Amino acid sequence: MSEQSLKQDIGTEYALELRGVTKQFGALNALTDITMSIRPGERRAVLGSNGAGKTTLFNCITGDFPPTSGSVMFFGEDVTAFPAHERIRRGLRRTYQISLLFDGLTVRDNVYLACRGVSRGRFSMRRANGDDALMHAAENLIDIVHLDDVREATVSDLSYGQQRQLEIALALAGAPRLVLLDEPAAGLSPSERKDLVSILGRLPTHMGYVIIEHDMDVALRVADRVTMMHNGKIFKDGAPEEIENDPEVQALYLGGGHD
Repeated sequence: MSEQSLKQDIGTEYALELRGVTKQFGALNALTDITMSIRPGERRAVLGSNGAGKTTLFNCITGDFPPTSGSVMFFGEDVTAFPAHERIRRGLRRTYQISLLFDGLTVRDNVYLACRGVSRGRFSMRRANGDDALMHAAENLIDIVHLDDVREATVSDLSYGQQRQLEIALALAGAPRLVLLDEPAAGLSPSERKDLVSILGRLPTHMGYVIIEHDMDVALRVADRVTMMHNGKIFKDGAPEEIENDPEVQALYLGGGHD
């Protein structure tokens, strides 16, 4: 990110604002009047059991699903009607619950293609070389997500945890301003979850993220603030220690049969 962009972000009160966002699928209200604000560089966790509306919330933010009503503001700009690729151009990224990787390519090739895909020279036919700035950027992202030892490995040969780490690297391509992480700890072993917490802790301080998680232990360790959802609505919002010690949250979350 350029120095000018950093100054602009610092001067913007909110990175993301949702104003009364509602999403209906026929007679089903998947989201009801969601209003929340996230500051530049903030790390927010969104918790809730299955069916709480967390992934639908992400889809409305990214433009995969347009909200039925309400608005989405990204760094002061109304992007409610923008398609997903226009939001990506403005610095919004996300990961998905299902892996979206090139299994037949190496780790380095996957990250390089992600960097090239969000660059101005993405349609160039010139092959990468050792002095390619995008290749240097890819190598830096591989280091950030702790995949140095497998940079030349084919993605199909990686462990599940390593593939999830690679997805984070792809989401970080192009120095995004805000990243949405959809259950990055799902299916990870205890040691891999510990590594995930370390990776998120190493991200640049100006780069904010919103993380959906079922694992409360992970979410509370990586977030500045926590939003609890239930039945498509915001149920609680507060600092990690407030959410962790809230009796209503404990009763709902621990009694809700979350995965």
